[in-house]
Amino acid sequence: WLESKFQNKRPVFFSCNSKTLQKLNLCCHPIIWNFQYTLCCLQLTEMFCFCRNTFRMIEQDDFDIGSKLHTIVRGEDEAAMVESVGLALVKLPDVIQRLKPDILVVHGDRFDALALATAAALMNIRILHLEGGEVSGTIDDSIRHAISKLAHYHACCTRMAEQHLIAMCEDHSRILLAGCPSYDKLLLPHHREDYMDIIKSWLGDKVQEGDYIVALQHPVTTDIQHSIKIYGLMLDALISFNKKTLILFPNIDAGSKEMVRVMRRKGIEQHPNFRAVKHIPFEQFIQLVSHAGCMIGNSSCGVREAGAFGTPVINLGTRQTGRETGENVLHVRDADTHNKIYHALELQFGKRYPCSKIYGDGNAVPRILKFLRSIDLDEPLQKTFCFPPVKDPISQDIDHILETQSALAVDLGGTNLRVAIVCMRGTIVKKYSQPNPKTFEARMELILKMCNDAMRDAVGLNCRILGVGVSTGGRVNPQDGVVLHSTKLIQEWSSVDLRTPISDALHLPVWVDNDGNCAALAERKFGHGKGVENFVTVITGTGIGGGIIHHNELVHGSTFCAAELGHIMVSLEGPECMCGSRGCIEAYASGMALQREAKKLHDEDLLKVEGMDMKLSEPITAAHLINAAKMGNSKADAVLTKAATALGVGIINILHIVNPSQVILSGVLASCYQAPVQHVISQRALFSVQNIKVVTSDLEEPALLGAASMVLDYATRRIY
Repeated sequence: WLESKFQNKRPVFFSCNSKTLQKLNLCCHPIIWNFQYTLCCLQLTEMFCFCRNTFRMIEQDDFDIGSKLHTIVRGEDEAAMVESVGLALVKLPDVIQRLKPDILVVHGDRFDALALATAAALMNIRILHLEGGEVSGTIDDSIRHAISKLAHYHACCTRMAEQHLIAMCEDHSRILLAGCPSYDKLLLPHHREDYMDIIKSWLGDKVQEGDYIVALQHPVTTDIQHSIKIYGLMLDALISFNKKTLILFPNIDAGSKEMVRVMRRKGIEQHPNFRAVKHIPFEQFIQLVSHAGCMIGNSSCGVREAGAFGTPVINLGTRQTGRETGENVLHVRDADTHNKIYHALELQFGKRYPCSKIYGDGNAVPRILKFLRSIDLDEPLQKTFCFPPVKDPISQDIDHILETQSALAVDLGGTNLRVAIVCMRGTIVKKYSQPNPKTFEARMELILKMCNDAMRDAVGLNCRILGVGVSTGGRVNPQDGVVLHSTKLIQEWSSVDLRTPISDALHLPVWVDNDGNCAALAERKFGHGKGVENFVTVITGTGIGGGIIHHNELVHGSTFCAAELGHIMVSLEGPECMCGSRGCIEAYASGMALQREAKKLHDEDLLKVEGMDMKLSEPITAAHLINAAKMGNSKADAVLTKAATALGVGIINILHIVNPSQVILSGVLASCYQAPVQHVISQRALFSVQNIKVVTSDLEEPALLGAASMVLDYATRRIY
């Protein structure tokens, strides 16, 4: 395999820092065995005070060090970290050009590793990132994820980390769920016969197994002052707890100098219960952690490696927030008092927990080696991302980007002809109104003129007109855009093709429907019917109309006269209706019916009550009847009660036939009828429909909004 893959090729290239060395030290011999002709190491001076000696650990394991770079700028503050990255970026290009590696292996989330990954990516070197996708709650997260975005391949430790990488749009085929390399060693029997000698060499002859604490706290670079405060509280708690404690110096991240000052102010280095050290060989550190009574601090070792031993851990602050942990970890995220940390020590010290395998099963190194062998060095270097599918935009032209989708809505009323520009959100941007002419020719001429005016205004209003929707009274064939038969309110309006002349003149698609159906469509898109699968809209205005939505679709019927709700008969011998029949709902409850009854009362001098203002020249309308009823006129109230009862009985018939889940009253009389109609339903309907709610519409212009909704719904259903 070596001859076929790597003969006469450039070496695999590892970045090594002291934390990486601890991991490589566990598995260096099998790597050397397989890659002894293809490996070189780059020594990057890094975070611990003993870093000047880490290269000796590499040499002891028979690695050839290709280059040594000093990249750390002293100062232990934010500026020093930035300068260290900059210094590394200055020195690295010459080294990379000389060594010319095929693959660079970068570990973890340190700022020096970010410099190395940046240089390699810009110099077209393949990168394998170890332990990406994890979350720890500090600036290390940003660094780790930045390295992941630069890397071409990933070997992660946990299933959650793998899912995080996938969520970051990394190619699933280039992600290896390997586990943590250090666990290959940690999950081996860690009980050495000389472990007590190691413990005593660091903590003294009198210390016993499980009767000491290991403390390791690092600064949090995103909240330095708070982490220094927590460090002081931890030291106070440890002093009070009065147990032998092995405390390691913090790393050299920004804030570490201040933490060391806190430690020295409290006399930790001279305290008889403490042993403060800067470095412990990894093999010995394993024994010290595995046999400790407790580990405290915020090191990743506590929330990761210590789980392999079942050692109880107290994690302080936010530095490891987001890490996956075993049950051995007790979090004290808001470590704001000495007593809280002391109480945590009382709870954890001396316990033992089951060993955790969250971060590995002991076979990470063989997996990573196999993954390295599988990398095809001849495949394209260009990194690809697996972005999630994005819904196609409605259009790709510049007009859709610059303009707002809108509709022209036309309402052909008995009195007025109205046109409006309505945007996708249901806002009426601009409205036009003119008296409705008496003849067909004059009517069509006015419609086209008003629509052309609106289209010109739409340009200045930044609206893109998608089509025209027309709402009109009478029976309409919406498939052909033809008014089959209109009401007496609009004369000379029978078998009229509205779609063709408007579409030809404006060069836009045109939809036409009955005004009651349009009111239902308006409620479905903008009103109470939004998200309701089955409902009925009843218009209570000059006439009575409505629409039925069944399974989210408008019901038209075989001859397009479904939902003629105003002509449901509620009496065989009722008043005459404009349709020619008797006893229709419209004959009782429409505005014209109430106006008729108001005139009768007025003629008999029974309408006016004390305090009611009526001018002699003022025509009598339904409003006078309603006003008189509110002021205590019993005759007027009786008329309204009879009208509401007739409407309620008609709606009960609808409930028994269609069984909607909601009834919406629309129009100027809706607020007068809502409560009495709900009462009639509760008294007279079948038990199964008595609880169906009757609500009043919140829409001010249901006819216009319904006409617009036809355009906005259907014109945007196209797939571009």
